Amino acid sequence: MDINDAELIAAVRNGDVASFEPLVKKYQPRIFATARRYARRESEVEDIVQEIFIKAYQKLASYRGEAPFEHWLMRLAVRTCYDFLRAHQRNREMTFSDVTTEETNWLEQFVADPSSRNESAAAAREIVAKVMAKLSPPARLILNLLEIEERSVKEISRLTGWSVPLVKVRAFRARAEMRKILEKMIRKGYV
Repeated sequence: MDINDAELIAAVRNGDVASFEPLVKKYQPRIFATARRYARRESEVEDIVQEIFIKAYQKLASYRGEAPFEHWLMRLAVRTCYDFLRAHQRNREMTFSDVTTEETNWLEQFVADPSSRNESAAAAREIVAKVMAKLSPPARLILNLLEIEERSVKEISRLTGWSVPLVKVRAFRARAEMRKILEKMIRKGYV
């Protein structure tokens, strides 16, 4: 653990509430970046970040210092984001008709020639975002951590508290769920 972090945590535990602010300032950019992977609207991101830091403050007494504070905080952040996804899943639904013409054209071209390098990167990002939004919370969480953040299975296990075999099973199921969503898009003619 960073000496400054240790000193600040000790001060907060001893009643110096103001000592928590430097920790917030130090880790806020990373927490915001993590929250933005799970929420679309900036107001949601801000709510998640605020909740993460409130939980961190409230649970600071349970921090044992066996791992760096940042690891403990990121584990708390991932779990809070997962809770957000589960609570807001109903609000995430969208229809396949939300796929734009540009995205449909990109998908058609990709299906016809996956090795093609002419695709529009913006359309690809939009399609990925729309598919991710349709995934169940566990699938979205696992794919974000595994594919977007490029974390290892062991790291994901530590962050989520899931066993390594469970992480692997959820990754397999998440990829299958994603394939079904894409196949449905193709069948419905949006591709």
